[in-house]
Amino acid sequence: MPSQPSDDLIFRQAARADVPEVVALLADDMLGVDREVAGDELEDAYWTAFDAIERMEGAEQWVVERDGRMISCFQLYFLPGLSLRGGLRAQIEAVRVVADLRGQGLGARIFRWAIDRARDRGCILVQLATNKQRHDAQRFYEKLGFKATHEGMKLTLA
Repeated sequence: MPSQPSDDLIFRQAARADVPEVVALLADDMLGVDREVAGDELEDAYWTAFDAIERMEGAEQWVVERDGRMISCFQLYFLPGLSLRGGLRAQIEAVRVVADLRGQGLGARIFRWAIDRARDRGCILVQLATNKQRHDAQRFYEKLGFKATHEGMKLTLA
């Protein structure tokens, strides 16, 4: 898919060469700092995961650039299901904006773009999960119109 501009932002699907920078963005976060390992030599699991995302139908890893600099990343998953009358839903995951640009409205622009992408794909619902420790993120998502309608649960296996 070609690059897609949004004013001064370029949205493009990530390439394998972007993986180290994406992992660095994921690690530059209050929770990511303890669960990601960024650096020159990435663990094989990151490469395996990227390759799987590239192959998976309905999975997209996006990066956002401004002036040739990667400033954000996120994943989109398009999930078919029988519930909701067989409606397609979009799941937004792992959204990050570089630290020095947070709080400047980029997150809202990125989410509007991702929501438009979901709408263009025919989705009837966009969903996300956010950690309960991310109070600022929860307020941000509510301002975008998201509602906390469900209680999410996880079981860590590794």
